[in-house]
Amino acid sequence: MKALLALEDGRTFECRSFTGHGEASGEVIFNTSMTGYQEILTDPSYSGQMVTVTYPLVGNYGICPEDIESRKIQVAAFLVREYQPFPSNFRSTQTLADYLKSEGILGIEHFDTRALTRHIRLAGAMRGVISTRDLDPKSLVEKANQIPGMAGQDLTRVVTVDAPYYWNDNQPEPVENPDSIDNSVWRTANKYRVIAFDFGIKYNIIRCLESIGCEVLTVPASFPAAKVRELEPDGIFLSNGPGDPEPVIYAVETIKELIGYRPMFGICLGHQLLGLALGGKTFKLKFGHRGANQPVKNLQNERVEITSQNHGFAVDVESMQNDDIEITHINLNDNTLEGFRHKKLPLMAVQYHPEASPGPNDALYMFDEFAKLITDFKNNL
Repeated sequence: MKALLALEDGRTFECRSFTGHGEASGEVIFNTSMTGYQEILTDPSYSGQMVTVTYPLVGNYGICPEDIESRKIQVAAFLVREYQPFPSNFRSTQTLADYLKSEGILGIEHFDTRALTRHIRLAGAMRGVISTRDLDPKSLVEKANQIPGMAGQDLTRVVTVDAPYYWNDNQPEPVENPDSIDNSVWRTANKYRVIAFDFGIKYNIIRCLESIGCEVLTVPASFPAAKVRELEPDGIFLSNGPGDPEPVIYAVETIKELIGYRPMFGICLGHQLLGLALGGKTFKLKFGHRGANQPVKNLQNERVEITSQNHGFAVDVESMQNDDIEITHINLNDNTLEGFRHKKLPLMAVQYHPEASPGPNDALYMFDEFAKLITDFKNNL
């Protein structure tokens, strides 16, 4: 059925919905990955955003329940060039359209996604509205201009969990009596006990932490530092998440209190929050880094890694020019900061997604480095 996409600057695109009637709004961005649309759909870092996929054919392999990255679809809408209604995949349990419909997410197709991507690259990510009911361009442009921008919003509160949970049999398992949680919460004989702050965590991050011998207890974004100390973990992980890091003041303050207490590893939003906690500054990128083909240079070994990324904000590299901070990774497309370490304290962070879901495996070694950080710290206690 007919639909219309309108951007805040007045640009419109005629299209059609492949998920039925509806209306959606949010920041319009693009992702350059060739596969992995299911992981993209369920990545909490996309909260409040309408995602355009640059690869032209989407839906070919259907939906596989084992591949979801969070408890629900997180995108505000899904924009593709051509939807494929007949998937071919022995693991598939339903079509992409049925999956989107099941959660009330609008999907559109049959428009020039190349033109939209080029427009965003030139003009920057911007607010937009899609509708099958209101096809008046002027009306939709006005609606787009009334949407709150991403800057200044605390979207972490939207995507984080309400209570701590274990990772058991490849799925979350709530902690009993979360209000009275104490050191007895740990249940396994794994080498490392890790508390993971959920700012919008992806499930494959927890799987990767388990693969290096961690028992992972995932906690809400507002979990207090004092409670972390009571639980006596071996390491602290700061997860990915959506939007602007600066409004997430409560997390920055918690991180400040925990710096140096235990080894700490942050990725994506966790990288930005740790940067702020160390006195750095963040800024909004013009159109963000989103895709599974972002080149990053590791300054420690001079190697180039192809990475998976999804973020619209970044840490200002100049604000991290500190004698105690070592810049470890730089984006080769725009020279923005992609990673840093502390020279004296056991902490490190990267802007990209080493868990590679979706994406290449070049950066999986970061989890091994986190394990080494924990081991070295324990040996020196």
